[in-house]
Amino acid sequence: MLDHLIRRATVVDGTGAPSYVADVGIRDGRIAVIGTPGRTMAGRVGERARTEEDATGLVLTPGFVDPHTHYDAQLFWDPYATPSMSHGVTTVVGGNCGFSLAPLHPARPEDADYTRRMMSKVEGMSLAALEDGAPWSWSSFGEYLDALEGRIAVNAGFMVGHCALRRYVMGPEAVGGRPDDGQTRGMLALLHDALDAGAWGLSTTQSTTHSDGDGRPVASRHARPAELIALARAVGEHEGTQLEAIVAGCLDRFADEEIELLTAMTAAAGRPLNWNVLTIDAAEPGRVPRQLQASRSARAAGGRIVALTMPILTPMNMSLGTFCALNLIPGWGEILALPVPRRIAELRRAPVRAELLRRARSDEAGVFRRLADFGRYVIGDTYAKENEGLTGRAVRDIAAERGTDPFACLVEICAADDLRTVLWPMPADNDPASWELRRRTWEHEDVLLGGSDAGAHLDRMCGAPYTTRFLGDCLRGRELVPLETAVRMLTDDPARLFGLRDRGRIALGHHADLVLFDPARIDAAPATLVHDLPGDSPRLDSRAVGVVSVRVNGVETVRHDVTTGAVPGAVLRSGRDTMTVRTTG
Repeated sequence: MLDHLIRRATVVDGTGAPSYVADVGIRDGRIAVIGTPGRTMAGRVGERARTEEDATGLVLTPGFVDPHTHYDAQLFWDPYATPSMSHGVTTVVGGNCGFSLAPLHPARPEDADYTRRMMSKVEGMSLAALEDGAPWSWSSFGEYLDALEGRIAVNAGFMVGHCALRRYVMGPEAVGGRPDDGQTRGMLALLHDALDAGAWGLSTTQSTTHSDGDGRPVASRHARPAELIALARAVGEHEGTQLEAIVAGCLDRFADEEIELLTAMTAAAGRPLNWNVLTIDAAEPGRVPRQLQASRSARAAGGRIVALTMPILTPMNMSLGTFCALNLIPGWGEILALPVPRRIAELRRAPVRAELLRRARSDEAGVFRRLADFGRYVIGDTYAKENEGLTGRAVRDIAAERGTDPFACLVEICAADDLRTVLWPMPADNDPASWELRRRTWEHEDVLLGGSDAGAHLDRMCGAPYTTRFLGDCLRGRELVPLETAVRMLTDDPARLFGLRDRGRIALGHHADLVLFDPARIDAAPATLVHDLPGDSPRLDSRAVGVVSVRVNGVETVRHDVTTGAVPGAVLRSGRDTMTVRTTG
């Protein structure tokens, strides 16, 4: 007898093949039977089931795989990985950007505090939630994975972060120091131990935007190429492993030496390396070819470099009062780090504003140049009487009414709220040419959809709903790719990159990670600020629209955007749950 039978669903199996109507039966967490289209009683299954449902007119797909998240801590207080799971994500990849919560040195409890403060600063996580929501009871990477076992609703795999390896072996000297031969051997041994325990591979960062809780460059930014290549080579000695790396040029254009480094790492490991995130803007026609030069270089050297890119425009919630993307523009961080009264005074000075604008519009700002058009900003929540009625209005219109320039106008609005005003910068790359460039770029063999950063930057952005929003756009919006192609890009493509065993497709014997949705409604609601983190900290959340059911390993975890309370997710470990993806042959 089947555990559950889904009748008359429109099956989009993840391979890109045409959809078909059939019954799909589940037993013991796997797909046990699929009706055969084209015969008498086409697609029907005669075997009985303990429960069944009629899915006439609904689409059934494999569960979505999010290749870039930071749910490492959140899963302890939120086993449902909200909002990702509600949007059909059944497998998440954590430990990205060089940051993992393990290993932690057992003799240095202060390392856990350092890690929490670093994650709060660099990934925009609530410090109170990190302190109160996770047990911090582990030392080794294997103990961290064990702590999650049996308590999560999604499937989750984790990279081991270079910063954690350095901190464990070098202590505080990891920031600013270079390892001696013994410390290098110690890092390699620690990496091997993590990979033996099931880490998916190594993640690292050289990005100039990544600073720790003390404002200093994070540990892995001090690594030289020889250290990185030695660690990459160690990854290649383990089955089912990967590399993930961030360099300064990821946000705009790679430097020659960055392409050389990434190429050397993937070639040394003989494993794919992915990076985050490829931004696509028709106004910057040279960016995509330059970034994909890294992929061409890697293939020539026997490696593979994969660019992650988002299929939606993710709005950012910003303010002049809290850390946000504006802080990352050269010259801005110093002003925006001042105490609020002094910050307001400096921002009101015309010479200061002129210098900030100059730097924001210069080449040194890189991809953050897009933030310099302050007339395009829309005012969000306001708090002062002077700002009543401004919510939802564009700064350029308010500035025109007041007879001032947009940046000065924005500063005055924010100053009236003691800099608490919520700002929504409207994207400049929302034009038809940019969307057509995205469509063409998605066809590249080394481009993968993803990069949500779900679990990070919680009150600044909400990338988790990219799956449902993309599907809605494909079905009822721009229709850039057919539904079957869109589903493959969200399921089988990432599953194949990471070598996931028996996931990513609706096929006999595969794990029953499934999403059932209404194609006429599938979408994501606008992001709203909620206070549901430990310590009552805020985050942006987005409700799923049109998702009828989500199943993980055969068990229903979401029904009509409400979690069921079940926790059938698996901690996916390299080798056991992933197979090696070769870069050549």
